[in-house]
Amino acid sequence: SESKSDLQALAKKLNPTVGYYDPLELSDGDFWGIGNEATIGFLRQSEIKHGRVAMAAFVGYCVQSNFHFPWPQTLAGDPFPDVNLLPEAQWDACPVAAKWQIFVVISFLEVWDESGGGDLPHYTNGRQPGKFPSFQLFRDNIHPILDLYDPFQRSKKMGAELKERRLTMEINNGRLAMLGIMGFLVADTIPGSVPALDGVASPYSGQVMNPFEGQFSYL
Repeated sequence: SESKSDLQALAKKLNPTVGYYDPLELSDGDFWGIGNEATIGFLRQSEIKHGRVAMAAFVGYCVQSNFHFPWPQTLAGDPFPDVNLLPEAQWDACPVAAKWQIFVVISFLEVWDESGGGDLPHYTNGRQPGKFPSFQLFRDNIHPILDLYDPFQRSKKMGAELKERRLTMEINNGRLAMLGIMGFLVADTIPGSVPALDGVASPYSGQVMNPFEGQFSYL
């Protein structure tokens, strides 16, 4: 478990210029009555997870804008959406079954993380923030599968100092990626809102927060 003083020390390593910055005083909170250290564990896990998703999204946005898989996307032989479409429009053009497959995999990963893979404690109860559980239990009982992180166990040879530096880099990269991907989305949906992307962004008239627009609705 980590305390507020640990966050303050980490903040200096992450960005010596800005240092510790918590205007909403979230690190003093006690979410759901689980205690302050558990709340900090939740916040740390959330930031790292969102950073990782944002890094994947940012890289995916750039790749999708220039390349798509050459093989068919569906069993019927339909190709992947054309690169001339914006990434948001490419997503809209994906069959609803493909979207559900993605969300099912995401849901499985979330459940596995929350359960600690049947081995690790919860991240609000002492697990290292951002440490995704091994799939060993799944491998032993259901089906062979590689671990999500470091499937070939190369990090075991890594020194403690290098590990700490790379974890620090990951947080900073994740923060930058969160700004980057949201910058792309805002620039595409509100032309001129991100001057740095003028001439790069293209107008998108869809709803970026509605992943099943025109395909599925509870209403």
